[in-house]
Amino acid sequence: MRWQVVLFFSMLSLFYVLGQVSYSIPEEMSKGSLVGNIAQDLGLDLKRLKTGKARLHVGNSAEYIELNKERGLLLIKERIDREALCKQTTPCALHFQMILENPIEFYRITVEIKDINDNAPIFKMNNVLFEISESAVKGSKFILEKALDSDVGINGLKSYSLNPTDNFALKLNDNTDGGTEVEMVLEKPLDRENEDNLSLTLTAVDGGEPQLSGTVQIHVTVLDVNDNAPVFTQSTYKSSLMENSPKGTLLITVTAIDKDQGANGLVTYSISNNIDGILDLFEIHETSGEVRLIGNVDYETSKHYQLNIKAKDHGGLTDSCRIIFDITDVNDNRPVVDLMSTTHSVPEDSTLKTVVAVMNVHDADSDDNGAVKCFLSDDVPFNIESTSNGFYSMVTDSDLDRERASEYNITVTCSDEGVPSLSSSVTLTLQISDVNDNAPVFERNSCEAYIVENNTPGLSIFTVKATDADWNQNARVSYILEDSVVNGVPVSSYVSVSADSGIIHALRSFDYEQIKDFQFRVKAQDGGSPPLSSNVTVKIMIQDQNDNPPQVLYPVQTGGSLVAEMVPRSADVGYLVTKVVAVDVDSGQNAWLSYKLQKATDRALFEVDLQNGEIRTIRQVTDKDAVKQRLTVIVEDNGQPSRSATVIINVAVADSFPEVLSEFTDYTHDKEYNDNLTFYLVLALAVVSFLFITCLVVIISVKVYRWRQSRILYHSSLPVIPYYPPRYSDTLGTGTLPHVYNYEVCRTTDSRKSDCKFGRAGSQNVLIMDPSSTGTMQQIQIEKSILDEPDSPLEQKPPNNDWRFTQGQRPGPSGATGGPEVAMGTGPWPQPPTEAEQLQALMAAANEVSEATATLGPGTMGLSTRYSPQFTLQHVPDYRQNVYIPGSTATLTSNPQQQQATAQQATQQALPPPQASAQPEPPKAAQTPASKKKSTKKEKK
Repeated sequence: MRWQVVLFFSMLSLFYVLGQVSYSIPEEMSKGSLVGNIAQDLGLDLKRLKTGKARLHVGNSAEYIELNKERGLLLIKERIDREALCKQTTPCALHFQMILENPIEFYRITVEIKDINDNAPIFKMNNVLFEISESAVKGSKFILEKALDSDVGINGLKSYSLNPTDNFALKLNDNTDGGTEVEMVLEKPLDRENEDNLSLTLTAVDGGEPQLSGTVQIHVTVLDVNDNAPVFTQSTYKSSLMENSPKGTLLITVTAIDKDQGANGLVTYSISNNIDGILDLFEIHETSGEVRLIGNVDYETSKHYQLNIKAKDHGGLTDSCRIIFDITDVNDNRPVVDLMSTTHSVPEDSTLKTVVAVMNVHDADSDDNGAVKCFLSDDVPFNIESTSNGFYSMVTDSDLDRERASEYNITVTCSDEGVPSLSSSVTLTLQISDVNDNAPVFERNSCEAYIVENNTPGLSIFTVKATDADWNQNARVSYILEDSVVNGVPVSSYVSVSADSGIIHALRSFDYEQIKDFQFRVKAQDGGSPPLSSNVTVKIMIQDQNDNPPQVLYPVQTGGSLVAEMVPRSADVGYLVTKVVAVDVDSGQNAWLSYKLQKATDRALFEVDLQNGEIRTIRQVTDKDAVKQRLTVIVEDNGQPSRSATVIINVAVADSFPEVLSEFTDYTHDKEYNDNLTFYLVLALAVVSFLFITCLVVIISVKVYRWRQSRILYHSSLPVIPYYPPRYSDTLGTGTLPHVYNYEVCRTTDSRKSDCKFGRAGSQNVLIMDPSSTGTMQQIQIEKSILDEPDSPLEQKPPNNDWRFTQGQRPGPSGATGGPEVAMGTGPWPQPPTEAEQLQALMAAANEVSEATATLGPGTMGLSTRYSPQFTLQHVPDYRQNVYIPGSTATLTSNPQQQQATAQQATQQALPPPQASAQPEPPKAAQTPASKKKSTKKEKK
C-alpha cells in the first residue's frame, strides 16, 4: 500500500482560522492506521491538545477519522470504501475541522481518498441473447452491455475483447460524455442453415495492478430475413427537469422508425442504462416511446441524468439514442445551522469582540438559493460575523451588565436568497456571570433616629438598609460600625449594629441632660473580592423626659437652720420680699417652671408671681401682723406628669434687728432641742462614762510620772532654770498679766450650723527641756496645775453674756476690727458693746462666712463665729445669691465682691455709726512655740 501526505498552511483572513492541512490516503486502510501527525504538521503542543479539548467536527458525515490527543495523530476509525463514499466522483475527499477551546482555535483538515484496484469489471447480465436475421448485412451493429467498474482512473475499465471473432468484430465508440459504447459488428453474413446459434464471450479488462476482468456470454439466434432495423429520429434528445417534480410527469417522447412491414416493422422501446437506480427514476412506454418520471430527482444529488433508449423490431434489429435531462434547482433546502462550539456563560466585564459561539451554516441549494445570510435577534449586545465560507462567529459588540440583563436568549436566523426565501434559526441561551462591580447603596446619605432618654439597654433604635445590585456573594451586605469618639468615649460603647440586619441597638441608657445627640457612621460592605462598601451617617437624637424635679437655688434649704427675710412694717403694697430662684435641668416644656404659694401664715399678706417667683406684699403691713411669717412655695414644671419642689421661707415683719433676734432665737432653740434631745442624751451618757475612765487613767499616770521626774531632778546636776507661774508672762517688760480673752473655733459642715469649742489660755510661753525626758516642762506644769490647783483660771467657765469672736474679728472701741494680735484667753469685755457695734460685728462675721462658703462650698469644714445668746449666721441673708435686697434699689449681680460691697452699703445705711471707745487694745503677748503651733493648726483648719 502506498500513500503520501501533502501538508500546506494557509492563513485565513480572520483571527481564529489558524490553518489548513491536507492528507492523501488509499482506501480500504485497516482500522487504526495512521493518517498523519496533526500536532506536528500544525505545530501544536500535545499539552495544548489536551487542555484545549481538541476534537474533530465532521458535521452530518460519518466519522471515518479519529483524533488521538495523547499522541497528536489522526487515525482510521472505520474502513473507508471510496466507491461507497464517492462512487464515480473524483477526487474523493473527506472535509472536517479540528476545534480547540480556551481560546477557541479552528483548523480545517482535508483527507483525500485514493482509489485502489479492488473492484473487477462486471456485467449486469450473465447472458445476452441476440436474434439476428440471416439477411443481416455486413457491418450490422449490435449494441452490447457495457461492463461496470466501480474503480476510477487507471483502475477503471480499460478495454473489451470478443471471442471468437469469426462473424463478429468488437467496436468501441467514445461518447461525448466520456463514456464508451460497445458494439458488435457483423463482419461476415450469417447463414442460418450452417449455424443457427452462435456463442460469444465478451471480456472487459481494467488497467489496475493486478489486472482484473469480467465476462458475459452472448448467444446469437439467427432469424429469418428482417433486413431493416428501427431508426430513431434523433440520436440525442435533451430536456430540462425541475427537481421535486411530481411523479408521473411526462418528460419526453422518443420515436424510432422501422421500414419493414408487418411484424418486422413493430418497434418496442426500452431503457438500456445499467446505472444503479436509473430505472427507479424513469420509465418508457414500450410501444409509444413516452418517457415519464416515476421517482424523485434531487438537484443536490445529481445535476444531470442520461437515459439510453433502445428501439427493437420484431426481427431483432435495434437502434439506440440518448436522452439527457438537465435538472433545474429549486429552493427546497433550508440553511442548516450547526453550533460547533458555544459558551454557556460569559463574565459581565468581558472585553469587546469576545467570541461566545462558533457555527457552521450551509445550504445544499445552488446559486442564489444557496447564498446564506445570518443575523441575530434585536436588542442583544452581540453581533455575528462571517469568518470564512460557511463559518460564522458570534462576538460581543457592547459592554455587558448582569444587573441590566442576567441572561440572553439569542436567536440566530439564517436565510437564503431564494424565491421564496427559506430560513432556519437556532436559539442559544447565554448566562452573564456576575462581577462585583456595584457597591452597596443606602437609601439616604444620612438619617436621623429618635430615642427617649432613660431607655432600656439593648433597645432597637433604628435600622439601616443598603442594597447591592450584584448577585449571590457579591450582593451579601454586612453592616459595620465605624470607629469614632463621642464625648471622649468610643461610639461602640453607645450603640451596636447588627452585621446581618443593620439594626442599631442602644448599649446604654441615655440621659438627655448629659448628651442630647451624637452621630456616627455605619459602613455597608458586600462579600465580593475585593469587597466594595459605602457609608451612611446616622444621627441619634435623645428626646427629653420629665425625669428631673425643679431645684431651688435660693433660698438654700438646710436642716436645723433658719433663713429670715425682713419686711419693715412700713412696707407698701407690692414690696419685694424675696425671690425664689429655681431651675430644671430638663428641656422644653419639661423645664417651664411655675411658682405657687402653697401655705402661708397669712395668705392675705403675700403673693408669689407665677412666672418669676417673686414674693411681694399684696397689702399694707400693719402692727397687728405677726413678726414670724412662714411661707411654703411650691415650684412645678410643665412636664407630664409634673414634678415639683417646695421651699420654706421665714419672713420677719419687724423694724429692728433685736426684735428679730429675740423672736427667732427661741424658735431655734426649741426646734433644735426637740430634734436632738434623744441624740444628746445618749451622747452625754457615753461621754461621761468615757471621761470618768479617762480621768482615772490620767490621774494615776500623772502621779507616777511626777514622782519619777522629782527623783530625776533631785539627783540631776543640770543648772536650775527660773520657774515662772503657768499664767505669768513678761509682756513688753512690765511683768503684769496680760488681758486674756476667750476664743472658739467653730467647725461645721454647713455654713448654717456651727459647733463652738472653747480653747485654753495661750499664756504658757516658757519651755523647760529635760535632756533625759521626752516631755516638756510646760506639760509638767500643766499637769501640776490640773492636780494641784483645782481653782485655776483654766477651769473657769467664760461668762454667758460675753460675745465670742476670734481676735482678728473682735471690734475695737471705734467699731473697726484689726489691731495687734493678742494672746487668746478668757476675760470680760473692757466695756459693754453698743447695739451698733454688735450689728457691725455680726455683718463682718456674715461676710466672712459668705466668702468661706463661696470658697469651700456646702458640706466643707469652715470657720465661723457666734455670740451669746446663741444666734446662727443663717439669720443674716446670703447676699451672694442672685436675689434682690429687700427695701433696696441695688441691682442683681453675679460678682461676689460687688454683692459684698452692696450688702455692706445697705447695712451701713440701716445702722447708726459706731461710737468711739477709749478702751485701749490689750498688748500682744509673745508667742511661744506652743502658741505658734496652735496658730498654724488654726490657719490650716
